[in-house]
Amino acid sequence: MLLVACGAAAAERIRYCDYPVYPPISWSDGRQVRGLAPTVVKQLFGELGYEVEIVVLGNWKRCLLDAAEGRVDVVLAYSTEQREQSMRFSRVPVLREEVALFVNRRHPLRFEHLEDLAGYRGGLLFGESYGLEFDRFVARHHNIEWVSDSQQNFGKLIRGRIDFITHERRTGQLFVERLPGAEDIVALPTALSVDYLRVAVSRRSALAGRMADIDAQLQRLTDAGQIERWLNESEATYRDMLKLPADAR
Repeated sequence: MLLVACGAAAAERIRYCDYPVYPPISWSDGRQVRGLAPTVVKQLFGELGYEVEIVVLGNWKRCLLDAAEGRVDVVLAYSTEQREQSMRFSRVPVLREEVALFVNRRHPLRFEHLEDLAGYRGGLLFGESYGLEFDRFVARHHNIEWVSDSQQNFGKLIRGRIDFITHERRTGQLFVERLPGAEDIVALPTALSVDYLRVAVSRRSALAGRMADIDAQLQRLTDAGQIERWLNESEATYRDMLKLPADAR
């Protein structure tokens, strides 16, 4: 009887892939992944009866590939036509995000429309996508340098090796606040686009059949203001962490 009871109580485990370089959405304190994204995923799927295993890979492209192949069940991502082929996306978004251009004001550029960027060099992380129009622009002009690390990307912008970085405004501004030498890195006021971070489930995962439940639970969390509270708490925690000595984090 005890063995039966223990087996019934054991939650099914799912795998969530994160690339924790996007504070306050997700980051690593050196010991664990923290931020809004892992908090939402653990709470959301915990309430649906699952135990969440967090998987961290070498870059964001690896996370997307593993989700497409069914090696992980869940990521949080923007919806694109290509990703829709291998993943199902929540109807209810987790977060609205404004995509901005970060530039070095010592090397100003002119930007009103996307095609204005054709004559400049940009930097992106492997696997990043900022909408179909932007992806087509990148494929057409081949003016993007791909890297796996945000610090490397912003470092290139500081040194003038690239002209712009496309990045979520909130995350980018938080990142450059404490980055040495980033005093001249600013986000242009004109947004490149607005997109929505969503729960993405591998079509090869059993979770793909529970999208209605996922949306219903996300809606409850949103209506209760819980996601916004977690976002504010995550940002405050990240700022506090930056004030600590490295060995105390």
